[in-house]
Amino acid sequence: MRNRSGGERERPPDAHGNGSRRPRGTARRTARGVRALSVRRARGRAPDRGPGDGAEVSPTLRVVAGYAWRLIIVGAAAYAIFAALGRFHLVTLAVFLALVLTALLEPAVSLLSRWMPRSAAVALSLVVGILLLFTVLSLIGATVAGEWDGLRREFIGGVQRIERWLEGPPVHLRPGTLSDLQARLSRFVTSHRATLISTALSGVGQVVAVLTVGVLALFCSVFFLHSGDRMWEWFGGQLPVRGRHPVHAAGCAAWITFTGYTRGIVVVAAINAVLVGAGLFALGIPLALPLAVLEFFAAFIPLVGSPVALAIAAVVALAAKGPVVAAVVVLLIVVIGQIEGHVLHPLVMSKAVRLHPVVVALTVICGSVTAGVLGAVVAVPMVSVAWSVYGVLRVPAEPAPSGG
Repeated sequence: MRNRSGGERERPPDAHGNGSRRPRGTARRTARGVRALSVRRARGRAPDRGPGDGAEVSPTLRVVAGYAWRLIIVGAAAYAIFAALGRFHLVTLAVFLALVLTALLEPAVSLLSRWMPRSAAVALSLVVGILLLFTVLSLIGATVAGEWDGLRREFIGGVQRIERWLEGPPVHLRPGTLSDLQARLSRFVTSHRATLISTALSGVGQVVAVLTVGVLALFCSVFFLHSGDRMWEWFGGQLPVRGRHPVHAAGCAAWITFTGYTRGIVVVAAINAVLVGAGLFALGIPLALPLAVLEFFAAFIPLVGSPVALAIAAVVALAAKGPVVAAVVVLLIVVIGQIEGHVLHPLVMSKAVRLHPVVVALTVICGSVTAGVLGAVVAVPMVSVAWSVYGVLRVPAEPAPSGG
């Protein structure tokens, strides 16, 4: 400011007694900043709401609603994915089996490739694996053929013993009930012979489908074992630059989880089969080897498959050896279940599968309802892979600012 004489007038002292001058431009900028801050505060202030326009919605309900629509979208996406996979279930099954073969044979291929070309290592590993599978199947067939006559006689005698036991206390079943049931079954087979024959012929088509899936799985596994890393690099190169790193991290996490689960479940299934085979052989139960192999394949369905396989073994023991041996087999079911749940899974599969047993049980049930036995087998590894990918892609939450 200037006084009337033309000279600059001193600014009045402020509240702190400072009489320093402030340039005119600084004062204008300060005024504009104050006005802008007032406008921003006025825009950020929520308008007054009436009693009927949502002002009384609780914050908890807002959070629940936000999570609800997100879960609906995720569920719809999951349903669409499963529907698409179900439309091409044979191709999906073939690719899944190819990934399983790749996870199982990749260590052997990597080891053999140190002394021979990788193509030769892949061929040798696949040939050895196929020969091992056919050897086990032929051994099972020879065992069943060798014990079939004795098993049939023991089974007929066991059924008669069970019938006599059911006719006594505490069941008091009417004599001849099981014989009437066998006669009704024979009449049903005779009257529905044409339907059964057509069902058997349709089963031939199922066999062709199984062979097709096997050949396609073997074909894909050859390329996965030989050049799977180059295929993955080519796929990553087709993505936008910003999305390559997250996709690569998610793919690595998914493959580590899948291979860990596959190798772990094979180890658990093999140990279960050895324990079951040793126990059944010690009890003198016929078809101990086929039942042990059945236990091996049933163990691929967590929490459910192993008890079902051992229940079949208990039925065979009841028919062949009586209720006492069957009770011992039931006790064996409990013991092996405890070993599997409290020893094998924590030691072998704790790093690959980080799911609660309740989540595993619900996953198996949902998979079996959706796609039968195949869904029960595939559900747990799929959920485990999805959870590992989510853990990699999840953005860590920023720490809350500390009060000061």
